Amino acid sequence: MAIKTYKPTTASRRNMTVTNYTQLSKVDPEKSLLEPLKKNSGRNSYGRITVRHRGGGNRRKYRVIDFKRDKDGINANVLTIEYDPNRSAFIALVQYEDGEKRYILAPPDLKVGDVVRSGADADIKPGNALPLLNIPVGTFIHNIELYPGRGAQLVRSAGNMAQLMGKENDYALIRLPSGEMRKVPIGAKASIGQVSNIDHENVHYGKAGRVRHMGIRPTVRGSVMNPCDHPHGGGEGKSPVGRPGPVTPWGKPALGYKTRKTHNRTDKYIVKRRNGK
Repeated sequence: MAIKTYKPTTASRRNMTVTNYTQLSKVDPEKSLLEPLKKNSGRNSYGRITVRHRGGGNRRKYRVIDFKRDKDGINANVLTIEYDPNRSAFIALVQYEDGEKRYILAPPDLKVGDVVRSGADADIKPGNALPLLNIPVGTFIHNIELYPGRGAQLVRSAGNMAQLMGKENDYALIRLPSGEMRKVPIGAKASIGQVSNIDHENVHYGKAGRVRHMGIRPTVRGSVMNPCDHPHGGGEGKSPVGRPGPVTPWGKPALGYKTRKTHNRTDKYIVKRRNGK
């Protein structure tokens, strides 16, 4: 899907680009698969800010996505390809032969009228979901479960895809988009192909307001704060960091500091880290 540019009628329009949505169906979302979405603006149950830079933004409704793909052995027709405000990828509304409707993540080549299927007997074609056991080595996949039956947790955002590199005993070896090589239970399901909206990473927002509509608030530099607010704050005029390297507002190193637990339960499933170690 292409990207649309604008003539520079204003300063912000000069570099603004938007996704071209001509490929999407011009329909309202399926009401039976909508749920209300409450805003928390980064606050927890005590009302304290636990995630900064959240708040405002357009009101949204949640689309219930079928990440489990557990309706096996039944064909489903693609009714629409739709925009989803809650994720970067596009979604497809599918209707099974028994009449049930579900939303699934759409691959780029999926079109209205196509037939998708899940289960061990499904063909190897984009949009179909199979256990890793039944997928040929070398296939590009997305929407991958970490635990069989729990629902997909890996490779779900726009343009992403992983590759099935091998199978050994009870585990399949997968190369993730980051370059990490990881073992996943061979009974876990994955969908064939890439995730839609490949051009998402090339969109240039152009102005602050478009980001505010997404519910993201401004970031203030630590160097312009007071010393009580940030380790970089204070001093006369523009002051250097005054430490060996930049730090977060809570004093942790901001560059290259490892935050993963050193004895993580899942370390044994990671064959190669994304940085090659």
